[in-house]
Amino acid sequence: MTEKEIQLYDKQNMRKLILDFPTHIDLAIEIANKVTFPKFKKIISNIVITGLGGSAIGGDLVRSYLSDEVKIPIFINRNYILPNFVNENSLVIISSYSGNTEETISTHIDATKRKANIICISSNGKIFDLAKKYQQTFVELPKGFPPRTALAFSFFTILQILSRLEIVKSQTGKILETKNFLLQKSFSYSSLNEKKNLSLQIAKKIFKKIPIIYSATDKFDVVNLRWRGQICENSKQLAFGNLVPEMNHNELVGWNLLKDKTKNFVVIYLKDKYDNPRVKLRMEVMEKIIQKHSNIIQIQSEGISDLTRIFSLIYLGDWISFYLAILNKTNPTPVEVIDYLKSEIAKIN
Repeated sequence: MTEKEIQLYDKQNMRKLILDFPTHIDLAIEIANKVTFPKFKKIISNIVITGLGGSAIGGDLVRSYLSDEVKIPIFINRNYILPNFVNENSLVIISSYSGNTEETISTHIDATKRKANIICISSNGKIFDLAKKYQQTFVELPKGFPPRTALAFSFFTILQILSRLEIVKSQTGKILETKNFLLQKSFSYSSLNEKKNLSLQIAKKIFKKIPIIYSATDKFDVVNLRWRGQICENSKQLAFGNLVPEMNHNELVGWNLLKDKTKNFVVIYLKDKYDNPRVKLRMEVMEKIIQKHSNIIQIQSEGISDLTRIFSLIYLGDWISFYLAILNKTNPTPVEVIDYLKSEIAKIN
């Protein structure tokens, strides 16, 4: 791959947005630290983070990352309506990078009617207008990002807010470790020297293939989802995946037939040293089954803290999706089919 090829297809400079991700972390924390919170009406009994697509996955990562620490349930809502349990004891975080996501606007209005405690996170749009109208806390994000590249803001801003509200303990040390780790990786992943760039090596291995991504449920369920989403949006090609142990009880059987099709698949294992021992065993047995049908790529998370290990895989996946886009001779930034879908739906009120 050459610099000329990248410049030919990466017309909106997606590469720079991915390269700058570690520096976005500092800005996300700075934004969260400037927020003035109102006194909540009642003790918070649950948290609902509502959003779609790139604006939802940050909240989903918060839920997964804090699953063994936070003492109240965190629910991720990707719908037009909120779950029935939301009331004045709920903290509802409205997450819409554009501020104009129609599903999120609907839940924003719903949360307001239910008198929930509301924090809005957006760059502008109708979410800003509603927050201003109802005098709700509004956290303003920097403008000009495709939502999927604003993950630092949709994750670290929320994480820092929850820390400031004392819902979780301070994450400062883990955040610093994560940022420094990703800064280091940004040099190797941005290099066009394939021998030094793991992300480029993997992109070439899954070029013209259909990636199937498997990981453990604990901590890495949303990492798995992020990989699939980034490959679909950036690389413009399908990717599928599932979680262990659940897929051992259904999907695994599907590898039995259609061998002429499965040879075009490549399985990617996302692994962590702290995966449940029984999950590790299941993955080993799975490998013996699947390797008869498909090539397998093993990827191990890196870092000391669980936060760093999570983002080590996310950052690698983002770079892989970028290089795969260039190999596919496509611009990684536009998502024209999503824009078309939104425009068609907008015609019908």
